[in-house]
Amino acid sequence: MSHFVKFLSCCCLISFGNAMPMAFGQDTPSILQKNLPARLVEQFTKYDVIVTPDKDAAQWWAGAPSVLRDRDGIFWMACRMRTADAPRGLRGYEIRILRSDDGIHFSKVHRILREEVPIPGFERPTLLQDAKTGKYKLYACGPWKGGEWSIIKFDDADRPDQFDPKSARPVIQPRPKTYPRDIRPDGYKDQVIIYAQGAYHCYVIGTMRRTERIYHFTSDDGEQWQPVGSYYDSILDLDGWHDFYVRPASILPLEFGYLFVYEGSNTKWHDPVYNMGTGLAFTFDLHELKELTTDGPLAISSTPSPNFHVLRYSCWLRVNNELWVYAEAVRPNESHEIRLFRLPVLAER
Repeated sequence: MSHFVKFLSCCCLISFGNAMPMAFGQDTPSILQKNLPARLVEQFTKYDVIVTPDKDAAQWWAGAPSVLRDRDGIFWMACRMRTADAPRGLRGYEIRILRSDDGIHFSKVHRILREEVPIPGFERPTLLQDAKTGKYKLYACGPWKGGEWSIIKFDDADRPDQFDPKSARPVIQPRPKTYPRDIRPDGYKDQVIIYAQGAYHCYVIGTMRRTERIYHFTSDDGEQWQPVGSYYDSILDLDGWHDFYVRPASILPLEFGYLFVYEGSNTKWHDPVYNMGTGLAFTFDLHELKELTTDGPLAISSTPSPNFHVLRYSCWLRVNNELWVYAEAVRPNESHEIRLFRLPVLAER
């Protein structure tokens, strides 16, 4: 049994069988983590479709979900809607806010258009409920004022359908070079934020010489952020199956420590800028990571196109006796949709 399976079994997180992994289909690359139990792999073939793209065509995407369940049990989602009719990197035209009583059937309640901010384009949003005030926080990312990619924040709102597009402002931006030839992150995007251990922790993609790595920031109030360690230090290497890109996806508190969900791509995959798979790591301190999926990703799309197997931007929640994973997945025509995978939590030892 792999270290990955042993670890999660000890954490009593997911109920595993003992069979060998099953294939998604003949066209799916054999890139999954070796020795995963079939029962686990099957969980990523069964799903509910939550949000579909506004047009059922290649390069039209509904994705990058950020989901929370508030103190009243209501599910709220912020996601990014993307068109094919714009330059790459600027195709996110809307942050959509949705509401649901059951976490499966969502209704649109608010939208923020890129023209309203204004910003050339959006990528992943992040939705939180303030641990102290109960108000809601919304973060996003994009090329601020047409310049470097930055993490932006909207004013806190009493309800997620009340965020003001005009209140957007940058909260994490690249720092100026000390010397002309400095090699430093020159843009930040796709933030993942958690409130834990008395502070906000933000994990971002930092681009450095056109590669993508994960960087860690902290904040007392969600407004003013400082890097953990050096601005130059990423927390997960470009190595192994994710030797091209690595990105943060989600953080799940466990009985002890945290499950750190990430995504990555390989130089041998078709178009590795977009062709992402999802992996797992573990951390006690929210900074030092122990990678669990070392041989390959945990999950890829079970409905690949001829060239893409994308399963990315996952958001992991515990809901009753299940682990709910909202994620963006590719469809055979290379459009993307948001899916919900429901994994059983181990009920008895």
